[in-house]
Amino acid sequence: MTRNLAELSGPAAGAVLARDSVIVVPTGAIEHHGPHLPLATDLIVADAVARSAVERAHARGVDVWHLPPLAYTKSDEHHWAPGTVWLSWETMMATVVDIGRSVASTPCRRLAFFNGHGGNSALLQVACRELRRRFGLQTFLLHASMPADQGGVSVGDELGMGVHGGAKESSLMLHLRPDLVDMSLAERSVPEHLTEYHYVGFGKPVSFGWLSDDFGSLGVIGDPTAASAEAGAALFEGAVESATAALAEVAVFRPNVRDEALRG
Repeated sequence: MTRNLAELSGPAAGAVLARDSVIVVPTGAIEHHGPHLPLATDLIVADAVARSAVERAHARGVDVWHLPPLAYTKSDEHHWAPGTVWLSWETMMATVVDIGRSVASTPCRRLAFFNGHGGNSALLQVACRELRRRFGLQTFLLHASMPADQGGVSVGDELGMGVHGGAKESSLMLHLRPDLVDMSLAERSVPEHLTEYHYVGFGKPVSFGWLSDDFGSLGVIGDPTAASAEAGAALFEGAVESATAALAEVAVFRPNVRDEALRG
């Protein structure tokens, strides 16, 4: 049977979903990723990793389902770039809450957002608590690849600043959709002067608000010239395996072991 919930009929979906079923909603973006990558980079990566992880987790006995991804999200850090299609935080939050309300109308009580765009992370964390409070759902936030500015690891010579359109994303796209990548246009754009700050910076104790053109007209923060399809294949496999293991825990997670029924 397909693990894409949207491919089932309404009655069929109602019949297969149980209280501890996990519904996974990928969240991507349609936004500028420099001259070498497509606007849909985050969407493509998030959905590909999520689909593969759902299938692999199901094969290991996890009751998990995939919904179509949310393409348009909070990408206002790239508002200046043609092609970026972004939602305000109010619209994005309302959309996510409506998705949660819809999930809450089913027997399922476990909803996991599988995020591929760092600009969504803070909002989705807030949304997870909002959905927990409003609808009694168990809510979770997973990342296809943790952004470097949120504790993830950069690859190549990016000085810990492979935040956007750099080696990691470019490698993943060379693996997943090489037909959409033009490496002849890839340029290194690492704000090396930020290493002079001890407290303020990407992945440092003090975060800061930024727009992607703060660091140059390319809108890239990283070094895509270090990317390769081979590295992308390894990154993809690692992301899928990590997500598969995480979904297995999501399916059995209890905040209070004495409260087997859960609230809501």
